[in-house]
Amino acid sequence: MEMWEAIRARRNVRTYAERPIAHKDLNRILEATRRSPSSSNRQRWDFVICTDRAQLEDLSTVWRGAGHVAASAATIALVAPNGDDARTRESVQYDLGQATMSIMLAAADLGIGSGHAAVSDQELARRILGFPEDRFCAWLIALGYPADRPLTPIERPNRRPLEDVVHRGQW
Repeated sequence: MEMWEAIRARRNVRTYAERPIAHKDLNRILEATRRSPSSSNRQRWDFVICTDRAQLEDLSTVWRGAGHVAASAATIALVAPNGDDARTRESVQYDLGQATMSIMLAAADLGIGSGHAAVSDQELARRILGFPEDRFCAWLIALGYPADRPLTPIERPNRRPLEDVVHRGQW
């Protein structure tokens, strides 16, 4: 798929076909993630890839809206250091947002769906994933082939019109 097609085809997918993702495709998604831009190139992140069914089921309980993680073929946990000040925390979150889009676009490019989830129970996430005390798990990105329909460019997305959201030169 071309990048423009991947952008147009990407959608949140939370029901997955029972089909594994090839190791080379997971590595390609992870490489795209690693290459994401970050503030001053600090790369204040780590990524934990989970493919074990029991671990995915456990991970689906870290937030009430993470049920789709249990049925995913793989889930990437985005882990970052605890920030000492608001500016650092905001910068880290911005960087994690960029990494999230890299995951989702790289996955869409391969025909793999993705769906994000927050993490409310940090202690449970820490026990499941084993990350250090000075870090937190910000997001989970579940991956899998869509169960309902393949990813194809969405002709009429449910989005505000371009002329409503783009202001040229001033508001």
